[in-house]
Amino acid sequence: MELIEAIEKRHSVRSYTDKKIEGEVLSELQAEVASCNKESGLHIQLVTDDPEAFSGFKAHYGKFSNVKNYIGLIGKKEEGLDEKIGYYGERIVLKAQQLGLNTCWVALTYSKRKSKCVIEKGEKQVCVIALGYGATEGVPHKSKPFDSLCKIENDETPEWFKNGMNAAMLAPTAINQQKFRFTLSGNSVNAESMGGPYSKVDLGIVKYHFEAGAGTDNFKWGSLDI
Repeated sequence: MELIEAIEKRHSVRSYTDKKIEGEVLSELQAEVASCNKESGLHIQLVTDDPEAFSGFKAHYGKFSNVKNYIGLIGKKEEGLDEKIGYYGERIVLKAQQLGLNTCWVALTYSKRKSKCVIEKGEKQVCVIALGYGATEGVPHKSKPFDSLCKIENDETPEWFKNGMNAAMLAPTAINQQKFRFTLSGNSVNAESMGGPYSKVDLGIVKYHFEAGAGTDNFKWGSLDI
C-alpha cells in the first residue's frame, strides 16, 4: 500500500478484535518506531498485549473497546514537542495502516497511570495511539471546504499544493476541528495552528500529510513573513 493510499484509507477505529500483533508486522512496526526515535530524539514506545491502559471509565466514556495495544508518544519537555509528536506519531500511524492495522489518536480517554510506558525524568507523555486489528475500518470524517483551510498568494495554484492540501484535509485532528491554515507564497508554504486543545499536535499531523501529498521537492517550509 502506497503512502497516499494509506492516507485515504485510514480512519479512526475505537473497537478492536483479539488478533495479536506479531511476526513480520510487529517487527516492521518496531523498526519504524526505532527509526522515528533516532531521527527525532523522541522516546516513542510500542506496548502490546496490555489492556490495562484502556480498561477504566475514561476508555468506556471514549467508546473504546478491546484496546490491548498502543503507542506512547513521549519526549523531552521542550518547545516544539507537541508538533514533533504529531509529525512522527502520524508517520507511525500510516505505517501501521500499510501493515494492515487500524489506529486512533487518544488524548484524554485512557489511563496514564495504568500505562506501561516508561517516562524518564524531564519527559512528558503527550498522548497515545490505540492500535490493533479493527472490528471495522472506521468511517471518513467530514472536512471543511478547501478555501477555508488555506490562503494562496500566487496568481495560480500549483497542482502539488492542491495535492498537499487534499492530503492535509484527510488528516485526523482533535474533535475533527481542523484548526489549521496553510499559506502559499511562491514555492514557500507556511502551516499554522489556529489554537485549541492539542492543536500543535494536529499541526504536526497535517504537516506530515501535506508533505506526503505535495512532495518535499516541490516546496519549502516558510514563515508568515515570507
